[in-house]
Amino acid sequence: MNVDFLKRLLWFAVLTVAQVFVLNHIHLFAVATPLLYVYFILLFPRNYPQWAILLWGFVMGLIIDTFSNTPGVAAGSLTLLAALQPFVLQPFIPRDSSENFQAGMDTLSIPQYTWYAAILTLTYNVVFFSLEMFSFFNVLEWLQCVGGSSLLTFILILVVENVRRR
Repeated sequence: MNVDFLKRLLWFAVLTVAQVFVLNHIHLFAVATPLLYVYFILLFPRNYPQWAILLWGFVMGLIIDTFSNTPGVAAGSLTLLAALQPFVLQPFIPRDSSENFQAGMDTLSIPQYTWYAAILTLTYNVVFFSLEMFSFFNVLEWLQCVGGSSLLTFILILVVENVRRR
């Protein structure tokens, strides 16, 4: 096994355990739940095989679904996010970057990383809460859940990324 796989497996385990045992029990104002495991998908480098990103995302989503009692919601949402990640990352990559470019605050500028993380976080939360509620009868509650969870998740991602880069 190579070191990259072990690092990825460690991030997978840490983010899954943190979500299942700590973050799933945080519900600010009864609408905002941090979904930090989205950060795992943001960590994939530029030329990582697409099938592997999809597999990692699906397995992580399936494990989160098992412990969160959200059958298929996280798996479907995280798999979609894994499919979109290379396409969202592409516009932010500098032209003269290496083939195994990994997005981060130290490799991208802070505003570019902020946009990259915000786009993927918002996309994930829109899909996740649309699948979870599966109706638009209460649009205000849906907007509160998407907005609150996106903001809380986004702030946590920026904090973790800032700590990781030091």
